[in-house]
Amino acid sequence: MPDAGPTIHASAVLVGARALLIRGPAGSGKSRLALALIEGARDRPGRFARLVADDRVLAEARHGRLIVRAPQPLRGLIEVRGLGIRRLPWEPCAVVSLVVDLAADDSARLPQPASVETAISGIGIARLPVAPGEDPLPAVNAFLHTDRGDE
Repeated sequence: MPDAGPTIHASAVLVGARALLIRGPAGSGKSRLALALIEGARDRPGRFARLVADDRVLAEARHGRLIVRAPQPLRGLIEVRGLGIRRLPWEPCAVVSLVVDLAADDSARLPQPASVETAISGIGIARLPVAPGEDPLPAVNAFLHTDRGDE
């Protein structure tokens, strides 16, 4: 696939069969969350997590799904605060299941249904708004490893 098309200022990580698109302003912890998810799966049998893209993500709607991948020059690279650019194993593409919005103004303890959904390129996707300064990892892990209580 060529690198044509728009990019999103975000990081993407494949966790199991689900990809997370992590958005937020510079310095909000996108790469930190990506690394935490990858590290969390490293020594746990049956768990898998791999970098898809960091800093810039190519996104494309295909067959009702949002497919993400890294632009050619950024494949396998992630910025680690204090260490600079590092190389990691990476996946060429993944289907997004959740958009994590860091430093979101509309984060709520019990969110309204409209705030936990978003659309990118016409594709509806679950959304997790995370308040500024809040640790996103517990809520992300809950999304990945639990079922909704209202279904």
